[in-house]
Amino acid sequence: MAALKRTKIVQLLSAEEIGNLVKVKGWVRTKRENKNVAFIALNDGSVIHNLQIVADPTEIEEEVLKKITTGACIGVVGKVVASQGKGQKVELAAEKIEVIGTANPEEYPLQPKKHSLEFLREIAHLRPRTNTFGAVFRIRHAMIFAVHSFFNDKGFFNVHTPIITGSDAEGAGEMFRVTTLDPLNPPLNEDGNINYKEDFFGKETNLTVSGQLEGELAALALSEIYTFGPTFRAENSNTTRHLAEFWMIEPEMAFYDLDDSMDLGEEFLKYLTQYALDNCADDLAFLEKRLLEEEKGKPQKERSEMTLTERLRFIVENDFVRLTYTEAIDILKNSKPNKKKKFQFLIEGWGADLQSEHERYLVEKHFKKPVILTNYPATIKAFYMRLNDDNKTVRAMDILFPGIGEIIGGSQREERYDVLKQKIEAMDIPAKDVWWYMDTRRFGSAPHSGFGLGFERMMQFITGLNNIRDVIPFPRFPGSADF
Repeated sequence: MAALKRTKIVQLLSAEEIGNLVKVKGWVRTKRENKNVAFIALNDGSVIHNLQIVADPTEIEEEVLKKITTGACIGVVGKVVASQGKGQKVELAAEKIEVIGTANPEEYPLQPKKHSLEFLREIAHLRPRTNTFGAVFRIRHAMIFAVHSFFNDKGFFNVHTPIITGSDAEGAGEMFRVTTLDPLNPPLNEDGNINYKEDFFGKETNLTVSGQLEGELAALALSEIYTFGPTFRAENSNTTRHLAEFWMIEPEMAFYDLDDSMDLGEEFLKYLTQYALDNCADDLAFLEKRLLEEEKGKPQKERSEMTLTERLRFIVENDFVRLTYTEAIDILKNSKPNKKKKFQFLIEGWGADLQSEHERYLVEKHFKKPVILTNYPATIKAFYMRLNDDNKTVRAMDILFPGIGEIIGGSQREERYDVLKQKIEAMDIPAKDVWWYMDTRRFGSAPHSGFGLGFERMMQFITGLNNIRDVIPFPRFPGSADF
């Protein structure tokens, strides 16, 4: 087999070069056989479709055929021939088969039947071999590539911001501690508290919840930057929307006001969605079919009004509606679900923190378009958002999607030193933790804006999967850090 170079299945299926002698390698999905012929479905992960291998028992040793079971890894040399069956145009007539790695069928957990997503999470080290997760992870790669392509084409610079940090960008306090101190016998101060001056960094440090603050520093020198890195939240949440480790895309732009940032956010989301439609058609078609089968088992009122691809086109083909938080509150307060007490969280007046059910109502029921909300109450938003002239609201913006709710959150940043100083003091943020951030407002401050897109939240939207744990290869959540 050494003379022939391996051909990927995606190349073989697209080229359809009848009569060529090729070598393929991959993992067996299924094997059907009788005394005259064996049909082996082979997949190498390069495409959702399997390649059918046709093996003649008179040409392939019986001992080799016995070892070919679901999950086994094999290499095959054979000729590309026109397929006699339905579902594929070509197949491979095997001339030689090598068993690279066996898989005991009594122990291999991925047998040719439908497995629940909950079960597959327990074997996350093997679930990429399934059609569903092969599709998800190929789409994930495509979306990563699209993110970098979008910003590169616009002249943005990618900046790596720290994973270990001494600041809490969100002010939430739910952070993972990073320390080298002895957990059983840490050094103590006279007051009995841990002496972090003896720790590795000489201070208390954590895993980052956001690269935004450091991203702002870069934007106030390079003008337009973006980060794309892992972030961490020590939030004890077991919902379908939360992970302890996830990836964030955070552009920061000098000289952008809130309108500029909204324009960029809308363009960015449309670009990613269109890229998926253009480049992931086979995987999306598989996931759409899978979701439609799942929908059949749900009550009519719980079924989605749109198919997966219809939902993606909904983003690409509609201009996003823009309105203020105040206008949204009026709409929600007077809505039927609110008046009939159908919302889990009733809207009683201005100042309410909007929940996913409110955001989805605006998108799916009221406007029937993606929505951008702006100018939120200062009391429910972060310290770094620019205060409006009314002294009540900040120049924040959230972009809302069907089925998801908020998918992007951002703002025009507070560039005025005195105002930012007052906000930091009012929120009891220690000045020693943000002195470097304040310096950018002392030395050549400029208006700037930015936003954050949770990559896994976007992946949920693109794939249609309901649980965020199913769009990242190895999910981290309370009680689970395996693999």
